[in-house]
Amino acid sequence: MFSGKDAKSRDLKIKQPPASAWKRAAVIFASTALLLCALMIAAAVIVDPFFHYHRPLKNFPYVVDNQLLQNPGMAANLDYDSVITGSSMTINFNTNDFAQYLGDRAVKLSSNGALPMDISNVLTVVFNAHTYARKKNAVKDVFIALDLNTYTAGVNDTKYPQPSYMYDSNPLNDISYVLNKDVFINYVVRPMAEREPTDLATVYSTDWADGFYYNEEWVMSNYTPADAAGTKAPEDERIEGTKKNLEANILPYIKRHPETTFYFFLPPYSILWWHDAANEGQLEALFSQTQYVADTLLACPNVRLFDFQNETEITENLNNYMDIEHFSPEISSWMVQRFADGRDEVKKGEISRYISNTRRMIKDFDYNSLFARYNIQDPANAQ
Repeated sequence: MFSGKDAKSRDLKIKQPPASAWKRAAVIFASTALLLCALMIAAAVIVDPFFHYHRPLKNFPYVVDNQLLQNPGMAANLDYDSVITGSSMTINFNTNDFAQYLGDRAVKLSSNGALPMDISNVLTVVFNAHTYARKKNAVKDVFIALDLNTYTAGVNDTKYPQPSYMYDSNPLNDISYVLNKDVFINYVVRPMAEREPTDLATVYSTDWADGFYYNEEWVMSNYTPADAAGTKAPEDERIEGTKKNLEANILPYIKRHPETTFYFFLPPYSILWWHDAANEGQLEALFSQTQYVADTLLACPNVRLFDFQNETEITENLNNYMDIEHFSPEISSWMVQRFADGRDEVKKGEISRYISNTRRMIKDFDYNSLFARYNIQDPANAQ
């Protein structure tokens, strides 16, 4: 007879699964994991939601909402002959306007907060002769927003860390792309379920494009005037950094591609942006920088420069803005028409006149009445 203790011990031994069962479970788990990884990799390569390997698949509902990760592939593998790039001053452009007024088949490669190096990174891909895009079409026109504040950054600085694996052709470092559950779920599976592809004509446009936030009350309710600096910045303070950035990140593309017309534009920041620049003691430094940039760019025969900074019907009407610098899609469309008809184009030797007009616009505007309507205290008046 077995004792109760011996029987319990025997039962425990009988209930333990054999070693082969554990091995089978491990093999099944590993095989399943490998299968899922292979599925994710295959989906990323076949669908290629970031356009890294090939052209977009016909009829796949691509979602495009990641400038850092999708701009390089769009530059390399879309069918276009013109480019829009630069900061958020370009996000409300509609490429249909470029087709209508200029005959351009443009791709929008905006990069919020873009520094000159960010623009250079995009243009490196745009002008890469080995890409599908360049084998298909030459680059006719390039449109670049001139945010002069960014030209004092270091020549190698970028707004955000750059995903180098999206800019090169080395498949060995693509693991962050092809084996990425967020890419698989958000850019492969979800688009297939929702069937709501991004309209590339308006890609990256603000969520406020319906006009709800484009009004004076919204701008003023979120506005606090810049503190008064008390002293003015030296007029040449911005020149050295600007010179380095132009020479390193902009001029090489202009000079290497005389067949391409480069359109640069000074955006129509609102009158409040200029008020803050005055409070910070930066006005004359900005004007000197504007003079230098205009003289440098217009020395190139394939450059056209447009200055929208002193269009008072735009800049003094805060109903055109969602904050002190970002303007509505209607203003973006208006600028494209100016590119086409040549109004506001700056010719050689004319920039000083545009600067004088901007200086007069700032001097003549009645800031006190505007601030009084919203009970805003101007630090400049406290000195």
